[in-house]
Amino acid sequence: MQDGLLNWVKQHRLWVGGGAAVVIVLIALAWPKTVQVDMATAVVGPMAVTIAEEGETRIRDVYQVSAPVAGRLLRVEVEPGDQVIAGETIVAVMEPGDPTILDERTRAQAEAQVKAATAAKASAAEEVERLRAEVKFATRDHARIKTLRHKGTVSQRTLDQAELELDARRAALRTALAVLDMRDYELATAKAALIGPEGEGGAQGNYPIKAPVSGAVLHVLQESETVLAAGTPIAAFGDPRDLEIVVDVLSADAVRIREGAPVIITDWGGDASLEGRVTRVEPFGVTKVSALGIEEQRVNIVIALNGDFTQWERLGHGFRVTVNVVIWQRDDALQVPLGALFRDHNEWAVMAVRKGKARLTKLSIGQLNREVGEVLSGLEAGDQVVLHPGPQVSDGVRVGPR
Repeated sequence: MQDGLLNWVKQHRLWVGGGAAVVIVLIALAWPKTVQVDMATAVVGPMAVTIAEEGETRIRDVYQVSAPVAGRLLRVEVEPGDQVIAGETIVAVMEPGDPTILDERTRAQAEAQVKAATAAKASAAEEVERLRAEVKFATRDHARIKTLRHKGTVSQRTLDQAELELDARRAALRTALAVLDMRDYELATAKAALIGPEGEGGAQGNYPIKAPVSGAVLHVLQESETVLAAGTPIAAFGDPRDLEIVVDVLSADAVRIREGAPVIITDWGGDASLEGRVTRVEPFGVTKVSALGIEEQRVNIVIALNGDFTQWERLGHGFRVTVNVVIWQRDDALQVPLGALFRDHNEWAVMAVRKGKARLTKLSIGQLNREVGEVLSGLEAGDQVVLHPGPQVSDGVRVGPR
């Protein structure tokens, strides 16, 4: 019987081969296709949630030197970056300014004031001479009456009257002398008003301005020789080691930040990131308009740098950095990439890979950051999930790694 079957197959081998091929094709068409996908694995590891914003460095205490008096500032020789010592390094020198140029009206008024002061002085001098003569006469009269009183020819009242007259004349003379001194000062003042740039009264000495703090020159606002009014800023100084970072965040984020929170500083120009901590969350918010034209309430937070100064000595005042303020962290969080998460009926879900097939799996998610999400339940460490599942990936579909 077997020999007969073999003979039949040999006689009809073309038909048998064709039929087998058709069966294989039908099985292949009916067999479920494997969708090629990107996969990720749920892992346990450290996870942190941060608030990232652009910040600006600043030296905590900046000292600005200004012109103490009005005058001429000589050329400033110090340059930004120069090291200075408090109370020793001379950073600028000022000298008295030249008198102002007098116009015709001002000069005429000043000359008239000089003439008036000269006349007043002359009048006061004449008054002094008159009173000196009266004092001289009153002195002789008092001496004569005093002699007569000793002889008993005049009364005591007459002598007293003579002494009173002498004292009054002496007092008047002292007043007249004081008035004469005052007229001298008035004349000197009137003459001083006539002093111009071509006259006397040039610089009487230079006034050196010394560094108020040890550190470095941050900025020179007045470099060339010029005439300054009192209070005009000249240069700014500070200690580069005393550096901090200020960054404004949304008020909704500010309430989540606590003093002492760790901070990771990136994009500052160095090879490695820097570490810091929040030292102050200011209690005052301001309204700012974003690049999109949206009004936002912003709050400043201040960050201190950790570590040695040599790690960030290349940073200066007013440099831009990116800060990442850590508001939550855990060392053993079960996490999956954000690209695997999606919402299904208001619940978080993933397409977990089970025995080669995608299975819709609901999750309980805790914290989220810009890269991963914390899985509280629904997955275990080592489970694989589909990244960015498309419409062709549905529950039960066979999947394979791309």
